[in-house]
Amino acid sequence: MTPYRSPYEAYPFLCDPDADMRCDFEIMTDAIASRTGLLAAQAPERREELLKLDELIYHANPTLRTFFSVTEPEIAWLAGRVEALRRETDGLCRRFVLPAGSPRACVAHGLRVDGKALVRLIYRHCERTGEAHDRLIDFASLVSEYFFLLALWLNRADGVAEIDFESRNYPAPKSREA
Repeated sequence: MTPYRSPYEAYPFLCDPDADMRCDFEIMTDAIASRTGLLAAQAPERREELLKLDELIYHANPTLRTFFSVTEPEIAWLAGRVEALRRETDGLCRRFVLPAGSPRACVAHGLRVDGKALVRLIYRHCERTGEAHDRLIDFASLVSEYFFLLALWLNRADGVAEIDFESRNYPAPKSREA
């Protein structure tokens, strides 16, 4: 049975079959790009960088339906930003931390999670179709890592200390000296 199609539908692919994950990918990248824009407004010291990433996320948006248009230099730029943030936040996170802190760091933590969910969605799409550009997985993984490190950076910039988290399910490894 064909579902009703509203003449007011916001996007022509919303009724794609459940097995077709392209629209889900597009909605998720749209959401990530929208929240990246929000974070750019909240982090003026990183505004240009965030707007550039925002644009790249939007370029990745139609990838599963068309082609991967994020270039190698753009991926290298993002990898470079990840490495720069890693250096800038060195020592702030030795293990796990709670996804908490300043309001804008919390936005970055939410984007980190969305980046991981995007990687998972790409893998699920690949299982079903076998089709996704390898560099798309690299790009989405870098997006997640970028937002994690940015959350650390924003908390430090906002004077908020990270809160260590020790899992009850994954205890710390035993000391080798014992």
